[in-house]
Amino acid sequence: MNYVFGPVPSRRLGQSLGIDTIPLKTCNWNCVYCQLGRSLPMTNERKEYFPREAILAEVEEALAHHQPGEIDWVTFVGSGEPTLHSELGWLIQQVKRVTDLPVAVINNGSLLYLPEVRQALALADAVMPSLDAGTTVLYRQINRAHPTVTFARLVAGLIAFRRMYSGQLWVEVMLVQGLNDTEAALRDITAVLAHIQPDQVHINLPTRPPAEPWVRPSDEEGLMRALAILGQTAHVVHPAEGSFDLGSGGTIVDAIINIITRHPMRQDELERALSRWAPGDVKDVLTELEATGQAQVVERYGTRFWSGAPAYYQKHNHKGAKK
Repeated sequence: MNYVFGPVPSRRLGQSLGIDTIPLKTCNWNCVYCQLGRSLPMTNERKEYFPREAILAEVEEALAHHQPGEIDWVTFVGSGEPTLHSELGWLIQQVKRVTDLPVAVINNGSLLYLPEVRQALALADAVMPSLDAGTTVLYRQINRAHPTVTFARLVAGLIAFRRMYSGQLWVEVMLVQGLNDTEAALRDITAVLAHIQPDQVHINLPTRPPAEPWVRPSDEEGLMRALAILGQTAHVVHPAEGSFDLGSGGTIVDAIINIITRHPMRQDELERALSRWAPGDVKDVLTELEATGQAQVVERYGTRFWSGAPAYYQKHNHKGAKK
């Protein structure tokens, strides 16, 4: 499949059927922690990157392929920023017509200042935008946004969306050691959250390969500090463990590439998934995967991660990289 992947285990959504509406890596942010690597180049253009009917047809095929109980949520989560697809609202509406499963949209929140984007996402059952900073300076340092996507617009959009949205608004804070896990940074984020009033605040850690090699997840002290400062609606979202569906048509290598391009996997995760879907052939499949040139191995935190070949990760730690 070209646009649908999984189900994959999600930190927050159980077994999630992913819908990818944009090419890798179409994004108006260039986050230092992004598991999909750097955005080269960044874009802030909204258009129909892939035909909406083709995306919907794959969703319908995937839903028909799975039994009740195998999928918990249908999730729009792009190879970048899904709200850049101009027909996202139509797609959400059509998906809700063909299934009773709840629909989520994981996004960065940057385009919620646009009325048409707010209207599109209002159809979803849960919307999960990001808020990694409480000031313009830290926003630029962590999210490295497109020049037209300002911090003021981000905050204004989140506030406006909350006022008109009746579903679940779960704001994600990706906690990076030494950047936004200090007391001052967390208090700034809390001040912004007080205006947004989300239903939940999800504290996440960059446990998958970050774009920049110097990025580290916050330590236990930082997590405790975040929980104490961000308030009662905040909780830590731990890495998901579960089964990856590698049997949704095509070859086993195609299925792996389909997932790791959007959802990089630790080598031990990949080996476990392969042992279920291709027992006895794990080593051969990994060899073929690397030989195809469609995958790459990225080392972070002393761990090997498998990702799509087109993704760009900074290999070396340069002085001043945080800037």
